[in-house]
Amino acid sequence: MVEVTVTPQSSLADRPVQIRVRGLSPCQLVTLRAWLKDEQGECFQSRAFFRADGAGAVDPGLHAALGGSYSGVWPMGLFWFLQPDTLFRRLVKRDVAGSPFRVRLEVFDGLCLGTDPREQPLASCEAERWYVGPGVQRVPIREGRVRGALFLPP
Repeated sequence: MVEVTVTPQSSLADRPVQIRVRGLSPCQLVTLRAWLKDEQGECFQSRAFFRADGAGAVDPGLHAALGGSYSGVWPMGLFWFLQPDTLFRRLVKRDVAGSPFRVRLEVFDGLCLGTDPREQPLASCEAERWYVGPGVQRVPIREGRVRGALFLPP
């Protein structure tokens, strides 16, 4: 049975996570895809192609991506190379304290280039990427023409 995991499952957006896929056939060619919907419902996604090692595992921190959104060894590549489905959109988190981005990670057999809804992933999981740590207080700043936010630690 194929399994994809992200550790830790919930983390701050600037912290690295470890992605692992297990249960593949040795040397199996797979596509790892990450996607999320922002607060306006816009979809952002990235994908990378990997060949499983002799034990049937893929670790983007150890194994080089053969192509897709990036190539080479990029442990956080699936997060860093997220691109919008609609041109000229930017991934911006407006409600930084209230909710995380929920990034869906999926593993597909072979090279998966499209987003055909009939294609079922071999495995999937979800990662939460928070922009503010627990207990941090956000104080809006409005002084003259200056606008901003002050983040106070717990």
